[in-house]
Amino acid sequence: MDTKVISTGIRYTSLPESYVRPESERPKLSEVEDCQNVPIIDLGCEDRSLIVHQIGQACRFYGFFQVINHGVSMEVVEKMLQVSNEFFNLSVEEKMKLYSDDPSKTMRLSTSFNVKKEKVHNWRDYLRLHCYPLDQYVPEWPSNPPSFKDIVSNYCSQVRDLGFRLQEAIAESLGLDKEHIKKVLGEQGQHMAVNYYPPCPEPELTYGLPGHTDPNALTILLQDLEVAGLQVLKDGKWMAVKPYPNAFVINLGDQLQALSNGRYRSVWHRAIVNADKPRMSIASFLCPCDDALISPPNELTDDGTEAVYRNFTYAEYYKKFWSRNLDEEHCLELFKN
Repeated sequence: MDTKVISTGIRYTSLPESYVRPESERPKLSEVEDCQNVPIIDLGCEDRSLIVHQIGQACRFYGFFQVINHGVSMEVVEKMLQVSNEFFNLSVEEKMKLYSDDPSKTMRLSTSFNVKKEKVHNWRDYLRLHCYPLDQYVPEWPSNPPSFKDIVSNYCSQVRDLGFRLQEAIAESLGLDKEHIKKVLGEQGQHMAVNYYPPCPEPELTYGLPGHTDPNALTILLQDLEVAGLQVLKDGKWMAVKPYPNAFVINLGDQLQALSNGRYRSVWHRAIVNADKPRMSIASFLCPCDDALISPPNELTDDGTEAVYRNFTYAEYYKKFWSRNLDEEHCLELFKN
């Protein structure tokens, strides 16, 4: 492979060796069932206490849910998907100007997960952007397609607003003041990964991304409506999450599992690929500020419940997360009391 990315427009007839997972680690696609009862929460509902209750149940039993009537304009979402497709359809030469495998870069096109460290690669290319504060990061974003900066900026600010509203509801569902989570997390960072999974000749041998939890606080995922690929671990089984029209998938990250003292779970999820069509997904991540001290609120330990995790800063957690392989044991295990 001369270029490092796989979105070259060339269709592969067989899977390159460096993408083939050992047999014990393959996705076993034939065993995956559809997740029938994914919580779908209507944020436009008049009854706030119902929304808060539904979110609490979803966080407790699933670690993820979908939201509809979420306040992000459909036009903004459609434009976001369109401009992302335009970006990945650019010539390889044009895209490679942005390529880097240095995870510390705030804007880069890359491939797989952590190319330098991993033994087996994942079948995805992605554009990784820092999105907050916008005026700081937008200047370094791609200027091709020409509408990219404008469209993506609009999308980022609407998604950020949605994330904050969800954090308020999650705080309330734990019996906390609605500002509690936002206060603890401080001035939250925001990143985005525009994931592109080209058609894959042998989907049963590899992953778009293997099973992992997200190290951040909250992930807001826009799924490709045409092509499914997201799977979550529920009761020890991998289940497929079908795209739902005009919805976002909300994943709890590790920080909310720690903040809820283990009541809510950061969900294990993975992306699979398919043979016929490319798939796009756009993940937005809200992250605590580096010096945010993650510790369970008194309300959740007052009754004598032990704190499950020791206190840590987000910077400490993030460093640990990136120093290991994506699919090792849950990084939070290393912070248990």
